[in-house]
Amino acid sequence: MKNICLLLLAITLVSCSERKVWRIGVSQCSVDIWRDKQNAELKMGAYFHDNVELKFASAHDSDERQVQQIDSLLDEGIDLLIVAPNQVSTISTAIDRAYDKGVPVIVFERKTNSHKYTAFISADNYEMGHVMGEYIVSRLHGHGTVLEIKGLDGSSPAIERHNGFMDAVKKAPGIKVIASLQGDWTEPKAYEATKQWLINHKDVPIDLVFGANDRTAMGARKALTDTHLLLPNTLFCGIDGLPGKDGGIQQVRDSLLDASYIYPTHGDQILDLAVRILEGKPYEKETMLMSALVTSDNAKVLQMESEEIMRQAAYLDQLHEKADNYLQQLGTQRIVNWLAIGIIALLLAAIVLFYLYHVGKMTLRKERVVNSLWNIKPEDIPVIEGTTEPSKPSGETAAVEQAEESEPIANTFFITRFKEAVESRLEDSELSVEDLASDMNLSRVQLYRKVKAVTGSTPIELLRTARLNRAYQMLMTTDRSVSEIAYQVGFSAPSYFTKCFKEEYGMLPGDVRK
Repeated sequence: MKNICLLLLAITLVSCSERKVWRIGVSQCSVDIWRDKQNAELKMGAYFHDNVELKFASAHDSDERQVQQIDSLLDEGIDLLIVAPNQVSTISTAIDRAYDKGVPVIVFERKTNSHKYTAFISADNYEMGHVMGEYIVSRLHGHGTVLEIKGLDGSSPAIERHNGFMDAVKKAPGIKVIASLQGDWTEPKAYEATKQWLINHKDVPIDLVFGANDRTAMGARKALTDTHLLLPNTLFCGIDGLPGKDGGIQQVRDSLLDASYIYPTHGDQILDLAVRILEGKPYEKETMLMSALVTSDNAKVLQMESEEIMRQAAYLDQLHEKADNYLQQLGTQRIVNWLAIGIIALLLAAIVLFYLYHVGKMTLRKERVVNSLWNIKPEDIPVIEGTTEPSKPSGETAAVEQAEESEPIANTFFITRFKEAVESRLEDSELSVEDLASDMNLSRVQLYRKVKAVTGSTPIELLRTARLNRAYQMLMTTDRSVSEIAYQVGFSAPSYFTKCFKEEYGMLPGDVRK
């Protein structure tokens, strides 16, 4: 009976709100795991828009094929084109034709040499190359040999990543780029290019290989391994930082890569941008996506998070397919979209409730005390009783107002000093209120009264909270043991640290990493 009611509700909603179906063409320049992930995100984004139909095409790194595919999509009558140009110049004419026909164009990930586009969305490829170059200089301590494996010749990410990398390493005279080989974004091409180069350079030591993406870095690693020229200390760095099995994050975690750089796909964000354009809503013409460096320090946590996200996404996709197959038998495609949205909404609600129960409760407890000091705003600082003068005659009004304004400022300065005193000696297990008072040139009683009046908490409570807060962050971002962290944040015994942590967060320290 419940299922019948849902179906009747969906049919009613469909009959009451007929909307235009937007046909969106997606022209990918190639096929790889990065684009597979992005296409999956585009499809997932379309689940939340019941009036979107996606048409995908992949050029397999062929300029001619991509031009033909774009023209074919236009002939089919698409309402908007999403395109990743294979190369900077060769695809521009096809994109211009779409734009001139009045079809909105979103260029993503790669640029063209034309300004005929509606919106552009990508991460900063020059910045990626530059940050990786700076990391490599630091990793090699300013001295060493680097072999570069570049991306596809003529594509904007390959050009910008190379330029950013070279601009960074040229600042270190001790770093020598011994060769820049053409890898074309693929592991086989990088493998062959590296193997051929090694034939004539067997005696050249390689301290580090920088690949324009993770696949080219791994191709070079395989070539060095197969030729028995891989040195024990040779490092490999790439870009893409994909999640999942054999992705860059896992390869960093497993020490196959020393570092990678997350190149976000964000297909769902691209789809939302497309819908805003089609519906005439405000949008940004240029959008730069956030990205981040992946090293051994954060790869484990990032891999755990990404695996959970991918698991949930796969489950959502399975639910949508099941609902789609079931409701297609009823001959009503519109009902599929409504029920899929309902299923996804219920699942997302369950995920939110799970998060609130297992994570939200300890966050609220943590903020209760920490916010009283570490995040307090000047306007929220109370005026302490007994510190302001009684009412003055009318002639002294200005002086009174100035005194009232100076009180929160003085309290803010006091809080800043107290925070610095605590954080500078957080590791000292013998640290006492008397020590903190001495650091601030106050008596123990003065410090206690002032802190209690401003924050509502005692100095000891705030000191313990600061230590537990630091410990929580270290549990999330490092691989140190619980005992090591306990001592490092100033607890004299791991058992007492565990007891305090359980009281504060409602869970054991080891459970944070689970």
